[in-house]
Amino acid sequence: MIQNIEKALTAEISNLQNEKLLELIDFVTQYSPYYKRLFADLGISKEDIQTVDDLKKLPITTKDDLQAYNDDFLCVSKSEIVDYVTTSGTLGKPVTFALTEKDLQRLAYNEATSFETAGVTKTDVVQLTTTLDRRFMAGLAYFLGTRKLGAAMVRVGSGIPELQWDSIERFQSTYLVVVPSFLLKLISYAETHGIDYRNSSVKAAICIGEPLRDQDFNLNTLGSKIKEKWDIDLYSTYASTEMSTAFTECEEHRGGHHRPELIIAEILDESGNAVEEGEVGELAITTLGIEAMPLLRYTTGDMVQAHTEPCNCGRTTMRLSPVLGRKKHMIKYKGTTLYPQSVIEVLTSFEGLGMYIIEVVIGDLGTDKLLIHISDSLSALRQKELKEHLRANLRVVPDLVLNSKEALKAKKFPEMSRKPISFIDSRETTHSS
Repeated sequence: MIQNIEKALTAEISNLQNEKLLELIDFVTQYSPYYKRLFADLGISKEDIQTVDDLKKLPITTKDDLQAYNDDFLCVSKSEIVDYVTTSGTLGKPVTFALTEKDLQRLAYNEATSFETAGVTKTDVVQLTTTLDRRFMAGLAYFLGTRKLGAAMVRVGSGIPELQWDSIERFQSTYLVVVPSFLLKLISYAETHGIDYRNSSVKAAICIGEPLRDQDFNLNTLGSKIKEKWDIDLYSTYASTEMSTAFTECEEHRGGHHRPELIIAEILDESGNAVEEGEVGELAITTLGIEAMPLLRYTTGDMVQAHTEPCNCGRTTMRLSPVLGRKKHMIKYKGTTLYPQSVIEVLTSFEGLGMYIIEVVIGDLGTDKLLIHISDSLSALRQKELKEHLRANLRVVPDLVLNSKEALKAKKFPEMSRKPISFIDSRETTHSS
């Protein structure tokens, strides 16, 4: 392994990735039922894949493939498995992933380097405000990474602002691992209960699950609201169960840094070809160093942009933009193309809205119809102002659907979900009904 790979020359990074890819291809063509079958069906041998550029000879692997042939991706005997996790099921039924002891060590290395990128050191106290259970890989990764780094962790879990603040004060936590919108709840609780949060021990938050910045790396509405209230450092991180790898911001806040020793990243167009430099496309990943369930050219469904110029922090690795949206979630509404995140951004910037859920269905004419579920406690005047706000920022006005607070809360926080729901895509169910 090259020391300080994230600051190595581009040629060194490329050589390392090619070496690791050869090891991966040799491994999957021996042990993966799925990829052995794929190579045989295509008439491709492992000798045909010598460099990262040769990956384009292979078809993409999709979420549908994982769901249909889940067990065929397993490369080890079940006696070698030490942990099972599942994906969140955002785009269909959850997929099972198995991990060996080696995979857990890789996960710990990934998260330790991720935390280091965000400035965490051995002297810090990291407070985990997300779940460690419910088959959730990320919570386990945060715990293992903190442990490998040598920092302390406080495993509080999700919700319960009172316990979060008690833990911050009791253990002098310096970093929070948190969904950013929950920071606003922590601030609100502190203001209501007279907690001097601005002078607390917390100096930074590693934010997951929701974007903090726009495509120019400026804070979005959510990030700005947090920063105006609480002047702590906010670090974005992007990862998924399928990747077992995180792209994390450094102190420059100019995108999530690539870990080239852990993952090969491609940005693809609609036809599965690499986009031109600087263009938005779908992220496809090839995992390096994973033993139980490695993936080749797996398409994540996330639309991103790559930035390849060296960062001012000294790292030379590629950086990923904030996720623009999910490929499957693209909405074509009244002649305008939207992603849910752009609608979320507009709704977040409307003061006093409270809970909401965005839903897209198929309308009477067979085209996309956009609905915004809100509380029926919003006055008629505020509803009119919301519509004007949506028109000004999106150029279209979705239909407002009024819900009781109880009904809206039940939709927002389903019993089996590991995170609050902001977007529901009902187009497939509309078609089939």
